Amino acid sequence: MRLLVRSISGGAYRSIIKPILFHKSPDSVHSKTIKLGSRVQSMPLLGALPGLWAQPRDKRLRQTVMGVSFSNPIGLSAGFDKNIQLAPLLKRIGFGFMIGGSVTAVACDGNPRPWFYRLPRTRSLVVYAGLPNQGVKRISKRILQYPRQLFQDFPLVVSVAKTNAEFTVEESVAIDDYCASLVHLERNDRVAVYEINISCPNAYGGEPFTEPGMLDRLLRRIDALELTRPVIIKMPIDLEWGAFRELLEVIVRHDVRGVTIGNLLKNRSRAGLKDELPDTIKGGLSGMPTQPISNELIRQTYLHYGDKLTIIGVGGVFSVEDAYTKIRLGASLVGMITGLMFVGPQIVGEINAALLKLLERDGFTSIADVVGVDALDHKS
Repeated sequence: MRLLVRSISGGAYRSIIKPILFHKSPDSVHSKTIKLGSRVQSMPLLGALPGLWAQPRDKRLRQTVMGVSFSNPIGLSAGFDKNIQLAPLLKRIGFGFMIGGSVTAVACDGNPRPWFYRLPRTRSLVVYAGLPNQGVKRISKRILQYPRQLFQDFPLVVSVAKTNAEFTVEESVAIDDYCASLVHLERNDRVAVYEINISCPNAYGGEPFTEPGMLDRLLRRIDALELTRPVIIKMPIDLEWGAFRELLEVIVRHDVRGVTIGNLLKNRSRAGLKDELPDTIKGGLSGMPTQPISNELIRQTYLHYGDKLTIIGVGGVFSVEDAYTKIRLGASLVGMITGLMFVGPQIVGEINAALLKLLERDGFTSIADVVGVDALDHKS
């Protein structure tokens, strides 16, 4: 039944819904999706229907990572549900976790619109949102209004960034800003993991904490907070391995449990564009252009730091093969956004169902056994 529903839904999305959506502004589609999703999840009958897309829980997909239990390895990346408004719906669709935000200490309007620009043939979005969010206090209050059991087998990761404003450009103010959000979230017992976003390319002051010395100072202050939930770092992907490794060397000296690899691609010369992209369109690229770069950084990170850091692999996940590749290269968990827009929300259940078949095909009894099996042999 679920297989049939997913198949029909996928076909309808590709042939009917997607063409309609792709003729509309991506900014409009995103905002209307959030509004519609919020309404749907509040209606008992209608809100239950997306559950038909989800793959029933299977212990072979379950993992305990960083001391947190995940029912399956496929999650929503930060950047879609910025204000954590769709948690019930995202769980029903079949995600094993979600990364909400990024949230900031002070509410932000974001950059001037448009925030998004589609590259259909490249299978990418150009993103120039600039961290719009309602601020940590309001968002944390919303999280506390959800039933506690919602997050028992659906961990909530909250991505924290520095407020996108001119006053946070100065280093000490920026560090205080990060810490203020974390201190507030520490009082929220629904939050399972903190993701520190050091790599948003569309904010005031650029990405100062992708410099090793400044990252070290930020993490020393975060260490001093003695947080009770795991901390992970959202990494840039534009760096060559040597510079990327310098950041990892800093990270492993602190109380950090993992890394998300990674954020948007800024260097358009590496994007393999198949669409025209005017220079007037600002922002970093998501989706397929990030896939090979992210995969190689996952592999290298797992080889050198797999015993110290959990990896969440993000970038260019449109199919089970994309997700499985990231896991085999060293990612314990996989995040996605752009694939939802290009393939449809039923893809989450399709990936989890297909992962079970791949486990059987390859002779594995658990998804955890797959993590990193190709890291040594993979040819980039």
